Amino acid sequence: MNTHKAHCLILPFPGQGHINPMLQFSKRLQSKRVKITIATTKHFLKTMQELSTSVSIEAISDGYDDGGFHQAENFVAYITRFKEVGSDTLSQLIKKLANSDCPVNCIVYDPFLPWAVEVAKQFGLFSAAFFTQNCVVDNLYYHVHKGVIKLPPTQNDEEILIPGFQSSIDASDAPSFVISPEAERIVEMLANQFSNLDKVDCVLINSFYELEKEVTDWMSKIYPIKTIGPTIPSMYLDKRLHDDKEYGLSVFKPMTNECLNWLNHQPINSVVYVSFGSITKLGDEQMEELAWGLKNSNKSFLWVVRSNEESKLPNNFIEELKVEKGLVVSWCPQLQVLEHESIGCFLTHCGWNSTLEAISLGVPMVAMPQWSDQPMNAKLVKDVWEVGVRAKQDEKGIVRREVIEECIKLVMEEDKGKLIRENAKKWKEIARNVVGEGGSSDKNIEEFVSKLVTIS
Repeated sequence: MNTHKAHCLILPFPGQGHINPMLQFSKRLQSKRVKITIATTKHFLKTMQELSTSVSIEAISDGYDDGGFHQAENFVAYITRFKEVGSDTLSQLIKKLANSDCPVNCIVYDPFLPWAVEVAKQFGLFSAAFFTQNCVVDNLYYHVHKGVIKLPPTQNDEEILIPGFQSSIDASDAPSFVISPEAERIVEMLANQFSNLDKVDCVLINSFYELEKEVTDWMSKIYPIKTIGPTIPSMYLDKRLHDDKEYGLSVFKPMTNECLNWLNHQPINSVVYVSFGSITKLGDEQMEELAWGLKNSNKSFLWVVRSNEESKLPNNFIEELKVEKGLVVSWCPQLQVLEHESIGCFLTHCGWNSTLEAISLGVPMVAMPQWSDQPMNAKLVKDVWEVGVRAKQDEKGIVRREVIEECIKLVMEEDKGKLIRENAKKWKEIARNVVGEGGSSDKNIEEFVSKLVTIS
């Protein structure tokens, strides 16, 4: 007998930072008796370390089954081919699932792939866009789409003002794409997230209302918005999904035992955790400055340096590290690390998932943004939520060792750091409450499920 209320087909952009939040949202829906099928690319599935997840996973094609994005000539070629081949293979999957005991009646898609809306319409399905960035960044891209703001701004540009956001945005805070020779096309793709948003039934955002009230209220006048975050495993928040301890899909294999055993021997609030996520690459000079900044801070640190980045470390840096002072690993179980009592602060690139995890676990941040939405997230961390400081770059775009050392000490030792730590604790409590029963995100998810049930 079919006990499902509805069947959602989830279509993420094939990247770790996009799949994680959509997978967590899927688990929430599943706990409310919605059947879930995640459709991701054949190549992405091949790169996965493990598939320890309770949701059903099906493969579609992006036209580059052997190498994914890296096989494409460039980003634009990848997105163009994905639209063509993806639309076709997604349609085939919907037809295949039509013969199951509970046919698909809804597509939840990543707006990086706006063509999914047309596929949904073709089959008469309910459609929901799932933004993996926060509301402020989405609002910014919306204004780029409307032609009101140009990205990236030049340093001479006047400050940017967007409705619903009380603070002005400097050129250095706006999303930057200078590391890509195709920057213009990437900006175009980000603006295109809004190209057919007026056709969708619902817009889901991986944030929570209390974190971005004014911007959410303003955007809600234009689109049917529901904030449903933070999308991190339930055991770190409300603990209502008992087996939900990790995301379940990972491109990298974490050195879990090594990290946790080392942390267990460190004093409470004494360790700087350092990670720049799964994509960000630091230049050689920046890597060296970061290494010496950490060493000179005299704090113990746990630093994630992906194996393809390790050659950029200063000569003999790892060999000369005193074991009690520092541990360098290729990947780690970030949630378990952030939750650990020995962690005193998180030096982060401010990718949105990392930022949201730190907020949810009450960890103060030293923000060292690199590109894309990270500078904007760093501004929010420092100026709006006041849960961290920002390590400023010099005119060469490098954050110097003295600045890194100073920021770490400020957060972990000084009076200003005390206020930051108190704010971090406050937001942790709010994050827990919003996904708990009757919280703002929980209510939004319930309302979303109710809509699905009425159309199924």
